[in-house]
Amino acid sequence: MSKSVKLTIAFGLVAFAAACAQPEPVYVEPEPVSVEPVYTGKYK
Repeated sequence: MSKSVKLTIAFGLVAFAAACAQPEPVYVEPEPVSVEPVYTGKYK
């Protein structure tokens, strides 16, 4: 085979392997939950 055909096949195999690769999961840290103020009465 000619050099250009081999090069085209090689690039095709690399592109195929890259397309089949599993993407790494992205971890998103949840925001902290704020505490609601508690009603303690008028005179405290």
